[in-house]
Amino acid sequence: MVSLVNNISSPSRNVIIMSAAFCVYLQRSWSRSGMDKSKGLVEQLQKCGVVRSKKVAEVLESVDRALFVPEGTPPYIDSPMSIGFNVTISAPHMHAMCLELLENNLQPGMRALDIGSGTGFLTACFALMVGSDGHAVGVEHIPELVARSIKNIETSAAAPLLKEGSLKVHVGDGRLGWPEFAPYDAIHVGAAAPEIPPALIEQLKPGGRLVIPVGNKFQDLQVIDKNSDGSLSVRSETSVRYVPLTSRESQLNGS
Repeated sequence: MVSLVNNISSPSRNVIIMSAAFCVYLQRSWSRSGMDKSKGLVEQLQKCGVVRSKKVAEVLESVDRALFVPEGTPPYIDSPMSIGFNVTISAPHMHAMCLELLENNLQPGMRALDIGSGTGFLTACFALMVGSDGHAVGVEHIPELVARSIKNIETSAAAPLLKEGSLKVHVGDGRLGWPEFAPYDAIHVGAAAPEIPPALIEQLKPGGRLVIPVGNKFQDLQVIDKNSDGSLSVRSETSVRYVPLTSRESQLNGS
């Protein structure tokens, strides 16, 4: 739930993401080519330096974004889109970036928590990465979005995981996490918090990673690793612009 990335600030990212204008050119090129749209979008993100992992590329190709955006909107454009209720589905490059950041914590058998799961796209990706021996949990405080996300997932490559129960989506306040399957190897938050919610730190497994936008007007996508002794290592990955992580009432009122 975010606008385009403004800059890459982390020294750990040794791949320079190409200019937005060049990426738009690439997008127009593959759109005219007639190739599979999901595959074309992933190839564009690879050329722009966002997707580097083979596994991330495979998952993004498998989960068709067209199933998770409102009907009539262009699903393969690299832009966030409104999904109602004063929230958006993130731009594909942001989904890709978060999957790249969390890949090592989304191995088969691991547990992943997606806060602000929206239409369910990233939750479905998490589920495919952790597989049937793991757990992927989406938490969204808008019941209508939860119902919609379940229907979306039922038509996607992640449908078998939803049916067997290793993928679940719940109505709840994401600031409180979801204790049922804690501790989690990976936690992603799709809205900006003024500060990191303590419940999410508590539910993060030692060795686990939390990716969350932090800030109000000015926001950073922060990467928090919990060390074996419970201490935290924190770095800022990039400047971003997300909707706020807030109560359901404040979100619906646009506060």
